[in-house]
Amino acid sequence: MQEFNEKVLKYLEEREFPKLGVLLKEMNPADVAELYEELPEESMALVFRLLPKELAADAFAYMDPDVQEVLVEKFSDRELSYVINELYLDDAVDMIEEMPANLVHRILKNLDKEMRDSINQILNYPKDSAGSIMTMEYVDLRRGMTVSEAFDRIREIGVEKETIYTCYVTDSRRKLKGIVTVKGLLLAPKDALIRDIMETNIVHVTTQTDKEEVAALFDKYDFLAVPVVDNERRLVGIVTIDDAIDVIQEEATEDIEMMAAITPTDRPYMKTGVIETWKKRVPWLLLLMLSATLTGSIINSFEDALAATVVLTGFIPMLMGTGGNAAGQSSVSIIRGLSLGEIEYRDVPMIIWKEFRVALLCGFSLAVVNFAKLMLIDRLSVEVALVVCITIVMTVLMAKVVGCSLPVLAKRVGFDPAVMANPFITTIVDALSLLIYFRIACAILHIG
Repeated sequence: MQEFNEKVLKYLEEREFPKLGVLLKEMNPADVAELYEELPEESMALVFRLLPKELAADAFAYMDPDVQEVLVEKFSDRELSYVINELYLDDAVDMIEEMPANLVHRILKNLDKEMRDSINQILNYPKDSAGSIMTMEYVDLRRGMTVSEAFDRIREIGVEKETIYTCYVTDSRRKLKGIVTVKGLLLAPKDALIRDIMETNIVHVTTQTDKEEVAALFDKYDFLAVPVVDNERRLVGIVTIDDAIDVIQEEATEDIEMMAAITPTDRPYMKTGVIETWKKRVPWLLLLMLSATLTGSIINSFEDALAATVVLTGFIPMLMGTGGNAAGQSSVSIIRGLSLGEIEYRDVPMIIWKEFRVALLCGFSLAVVNFAKLMLIDRLSVEVALVVCITIVMTVLMAKVVGCSLPVLAKRVGFDPAVMANPFITTIVDALSLLIYFRIACAILHIG
């Protein structure tokens, strides 16, 4: 692809437009969109006009929002009208949501009334709902149709639809009655009625269903599309697999950013400015810094104990790190389970019991190895070694329980479980680890 892009840039620089046009004509729309990442802004419109019209419209849907904005600004009204009206409805909505207000007004002005009304309807749905990611471009059939009539219907309207593989059977009031696939139609007799071959056990969602739940259905049932109905079970649209993949990618990115204590952003890393990146990171850093002062207060409160047995100080980083690592392991496993729907609030007792047993095994394993090191290599007293090793066991136990329970509780009260990931949990575990450490030290070494 890199060699191909270099050839395109070479033809562009040498103004070999006929050769460039021939080269572009054979490209895949997604590859054309990738090519635009390499083009200078002043050449974008020129290259776009060299593309065959259909290819140009298809490629536009794949382009980065910043590239789309540049092209929209350079398009004539006629070009803009053609390109936007050729987009699938959900792609047009995604594009409009990324555009500045002045360009949105111009885009809507150049749309036909039917598409403009459909876009406005979708834009009115909540951002995280199924309604916001659906398309109204689907194939609808009637129960009384024969298979032959159904194929005639698909041929008549299918060109403008996003998918024709799954067809939706509705009545005169648009109520969803069944689903039939093109495979089912191909294998059925031509005179068979749709009502006799359609699937009536329909998995569907409403316009208000959270888009994460919709995406989970694709993973569970291997769907290519999911029907979206209103409160009266009237079919209003469908969510297709490409939109579900976008949702999964967005949610995974958001969870990763939240787990790293970064406010989520929709923009790619390389296109996010320094100031914007700073704004996303500094609030969390401030919060975690202030919460970490709790550990400093705990150390100060046990200053006399540390002064009496200075050797204890050297084990603080190891104990805090072990606790944070143990909590991180549990929290990541639980957050993944929550995101995949494998874990629910009622599972908390079983989760805690399982993590408690895992923690005992991990804690004792670490303690045995550490005791041998302290006695054979560090040559410390048995009492100090016992303090450190007992603390390890108790810290791992505490960390595992905290790490597995907080994400579930966070989801229960309506927070994103990813918020309770490593940085936040580690701060809590650090403080508790120190309290455990100093209490055990005071009890065994009779200090403080």
